[in-house]
Amino acid sequence: MEDQVLKFLEADRHAILATKGRSGAPQLTPVWYVYEDGVLYVSAQTRTVKVKNLRRDPTVTICVDGGRGDARYVALYGKAELIEPGERQRDLRWRIVRHYYADEAEAAHYYETVKDTEGVIVTLRPERTVSMGFGQS
Repeated sequence: MEDQVLKFLEADRHAILATKGRSGAPQLTPVWYVYEDGVLYVSAQTRTVKVKNLRRDPTVTICVDGGRGDARYVALYGKAELIEPGERQRDLRWRIVRHYYADEAEAAHYYETVKDTEGVIVTLRPERTVSMGFGQS
């Protein structure tokens, strides 16, 4: 993956996670994520539709866009793996929350409000990546 795309993914952007619904239609959810060492991590509550969908079919697409005024985007495709509740899941959840707060105390305050909800980490090692607006065709 080219450096511009990696830097884009490492910023604190929002993403849209697409899973395959029971009827086959896509189910879309805006999510926070962290991208580290070629892996994208998303925190999700265990009882959500997206997690139920992924337990049935791990096929996932995650699209990260530049936001208003920035037409760039990166779409990542592959099979998700779930990190079940436990120490690793809690550590990744904290890193995702921390990624979106400039101030550690504010991040810790928000984390306290979500840390006890039962959750998993959706892990994607992309099998295919499509990007637009980074100077390549």
